[in-house]
Amino acid sequence: MSLMQSIVIESGSKRSSRAWLVVALLFFVGALNYLDRTMITTMRGSIVHAIPMTDTQFGLLTSIFLWVYGLLSPFAGFLADRFNRSRVIISSLFVWSTVTLLTSYVTTFEQLLATRALMGISEACYIPAALALIVDYHRSSTRSLATGINMVGIMIGSSLGFVGGWIAEKHEWGFAFHIFGLIGIIYSVILAFTLRDAPKNIAEDLSGEIKTRVNFFHGTRDLFSSRSYILLLIFWGLFGVVGWMIMGWLPTYYNEHFNLSQGMAGLYATGYFYPTAIVGLLLGGFLADRWSRTNPRARILVPIIGLCIAAPCIFIASSTSILPLTVILFMIYSLTRTFTDVNMMPILCQVVDDRFRATGYGILNLFATVIGGVGLYMGGVLRDSQVNLSLVYRFASLLLIICALLIYRIRLKKESESD
Repeated sequence: MSLMQSIVIESGSKRSSRAWLVVALLFFVGALNYLDRTMITTMRGSIVHAIPMTDTQFGLLTSIFLWVYGLLSPFAGFLADRFNRSRVIISSLFVWSTVTLLTSYVTTFEQLLATRALMGISEACYIPAALALIVDYHRSSTRSLATGINMVGIMIGSSLGFVGGWIAEKHEWGFAFHIFGLIGIIYSVILAFTLRDAPKNIAEDLSGEIKTRVNFFHGTRDLFSSRSYILLLIFWGLFGVVGWMIMGWLPTYYNEHFNLSQGMAGLYATGYFYPTAIVGLLLGGFLADRWSRTNPRARILVPIIGLCIAAPCIFIASSTSILPLTVILFMIYSLTRTFTDVNMMPILCQVVDDRFRATGYGILNLFATVIGGVGLYMGGVLRDSQVNLSLVYRFASLLLIICALLIYRIRLKKESESD
């Protein structure tokens, strides 16, 4: 066995031994990331009682976070490509946890608004770096499932947002921010001793394929010179429109179409949604990984299959007056749409230069945030124009078919190089 082969085997062994540990460590970071950002929406009454503000001002607390988060996502992704990914993750966790802790001490609306903006800056650095680090470790037939497990953590964090409201009812509103801020700071210290970047692919370095340093403008120019990346960007934007349009108006649809109470409509809209979505993330990751062993386009084909199942489910659900059937169909939609979420970063790895993975995902994040808001706004505009939500959802099902056609047109790097 040659020296080069021995080095490559040793490097691969180190990477594989830590690969699932990294997923486990980031699982909790992802959950904390979304818990910290969403729990403020569940304690509105307690916050407004302590810090008087209008509904417009309270809405601005969420909007300022999304605007800052979205706008800084591309640059945050660049930081993960340019510097040590694990250090970016740890720094992001420490900063946003410190801001979360400081939030518990604010006494004015302006101070609260400032902490939300700071949280948007710090949290923007997490997801591109985390997903890029996971795919650095999982370079073969475990990439999609590993990504899916991390996203399950994110989804659990979102679903636990109610904990903030519950704590605010039992104590003062800032107590939840105090608790979770401290937890995050302590966990960032733990990660400083346990989280590391993946070992470099020494085989590539020894063969002379040493990459140049990452430059933000060079990276974005490289990304947008790729037809497949542009298709991926358009696809992700339309997919975001559908997701926000359906999820954002689903409680209203149940409330109006089936004459359900606000509480029951909310239960049907979210209570069945998250569990099936979690199953979908794991199933979509597992299927893509298994199929990728024999078909390099598996990570694209699995989302296409999911979209082709989800589209008719949405169309039929918006056309029937049978409540149990509607619930089942929306659950199937929730299950199969996540086939796309879990494979997005793995697809990106097959489309763009390895040096710009996190930057590319950051740009996708920006696009999804902006377009997602457009989707919610479009739903409101159509309702003001007396357009029934059933028609809105049928239009959404058509967009899912267009999404499937767009992602089918994406070509992998190896396919493009062979032309």
